[in-house]
Amino acid sequence: MKVRHRLLSALAAPIPVLALAAAPSHAALAPRLALAGEVVGAVSHSTRVGDLAANAPVSVAVTLAPRDPAALDAFIAAVSDRTNPLYGKYVTPAQFADRFGPTTAAVNRLTNYLRSQGLKVGNISKGNLVVDASGSAAQIAKAFGTHLSNYRQGSKSYYANDAAPTLPSDVAAGVVDVSGLSSYVELQHQSVTPAVVQPRATNFTPAKIRSGYNLSSLISAGYKGSGKSVALVEFDDYVQSYITTYDNKYSLGVSANPARVNVDGGSGGVGSGEVEVELDIEVVQAIAPGAAIKVYEAPNTDAGEQDLYAAIVSADVPVTSSSWGASELDRTSANLSAVHTVLQQAAAQGQSIYAASGDSGSKDAQNGATAVDYPASDPDATGVGATNLTETSAGAYRSEAAWSGSGGGVSVKWTKPSFQSALSGSYRSVPDVATDGGPNSPWYIYSAGSWQQVWGTSAAAPSWAAFTAIYDQYAAAKGKAALGYANPTLYSIAGGSQYSSAFHDVKSGSNGGFSAGTGYDRVTGWGSYNAGNFITDELG
Repeated sequence: MKVRHRLLSALAAPIPVLALAAAPSHAALAPRLALAGEVVGAVSHSTRVGDLAANAPVSVAVTLAPRDPAALDAFIAAVSDRTNPLYGKYVTPAQFADRFGPTTAAVNRLTNYLRSQGLKVGNISKGNLVVDASGSAAQIAKAFGTHLSNYRQGSKSYYANDAAPTLPSDVAAGVVDVSGLSSYVELQHQSVTPAVVQPRATNFTPAKIRSGYNLSSLISAGYKGSGKSVALVEFDDYVQSYITTYDNKYSLGVSANPARVNVDGGSGGVGSGEVEVELDIEVVQAIAPGAAIKVYEAPNTDAGEQDLYAAIVSADVPVTSSSWGASELDRTSANLSAVHTVLQQAAAQGQSIYAASGDSGSKDAQNGATAVDYPASDPDATGVGATNLTETSAGAYRSEAAWSGSGGGVSVKWTKPSFQSALSGSYRSVPDVATDGGPNSPWYIYSAGSWQQVWGTSAAAPSWAAFTAIYDQYAAAKGKAALGYANPTLYSIAGGSQYSSAFHDVKSGSNGGFSAGTGYDRVTGWGSYNAGNFITDELG
């Protein structure tokens, strides 16, 4: 959608380097450690405009490291390797906690400390990776040995910690990140959605998407994602009557209305991002009308984001689509490591995570700098780019070209994962795959009370999620493993003899910094799915 989303191999989450820090005057004499990578870069070029009010409510999500990162990496590699006897034998959240999660002692040290500082301890995620706490700004600042100030950067106002937080050494040793100390990174989107749109041949409807990507025969045979669930990552709300209008127009026969799951109190109601939520729902229902959709909604904060992903992982939802992201350059390194830690649990549990690669081409940063979007750049997420799709007069696939806005490039955070070993460079390349989402073949949806044409990588990510729900239903019928953590399997197929059958290789178009071409490229990845061939080639 010209909805630009900015907030996404098994790779261990780098744990922030711990450095000795002087204890603040209010702290006990016990040594404290500072958490590196915890101050947003914007603080250095923003204007401080005073203290955050001492009684302002602040909620944080504290992320703990897995107990044995090397063992977790090895397990993820094994269960996602089609040649390994462990392939597809994923763990449950309870099993993850027992084998890889922080120890009970580590969790207790953290929660006991937080309570001793007067904070209210909230939810602890299944797997024990994320612990929520809340209190006043003064209590939070004291507990984490820092100071919270209000800042202004141009027209943007936000609060942030002035210096790295500190914790007692025995507590700090296992902490990856404290989300919620800053309100700088807000997960945003931009959209081009004309108020009044007439039906036209280039608008994509459920029938056109199904015929173009070879989905029609699967759906006719009853493979509609039935019995499978798809989680949607959202920071806004939707109106069910608009979803129903879309369903009724195309007689989709959906299995049930989507279920709203509020995290940290939800998103706060319908706002400017409504079209994003309604697009995501309608794309999934257009392709996989039998799938159960769970719309996870949270406040648009870094703590809300962390808790939202933790909730999806705790619920072990098989497939997830995220159309919200932010440039790697706009986040702290600790925040990236924290979300990655939760996505590692998702990979170990066999959850497929798809993330839109962004709608600003190769320049994803807010200041126009060359960058990639997160979480699409996370090695444990599948980054999805966007294309312009052309069909024959009969509705069959004809060709695709990369959309100029399709986010892609090279991560500055994540080293090259093993599944990308054949690619050039030393760091993670983005995206992994792509599908229709360009302005020349926009989705025709019903949102905010009108029919609109919408495009962007935010249409492409839920398309891959919906296809995966169909794949998983088909696999279950064949007694085979679900797609699960998708990247190793996708790269294995793409690197083999069935590539040209399972994928549409997109060879033309550019996103500014990179051009599409034969095989993998940093605009469309390996290309789009040929659903019928992909599934039968892989599952028989």
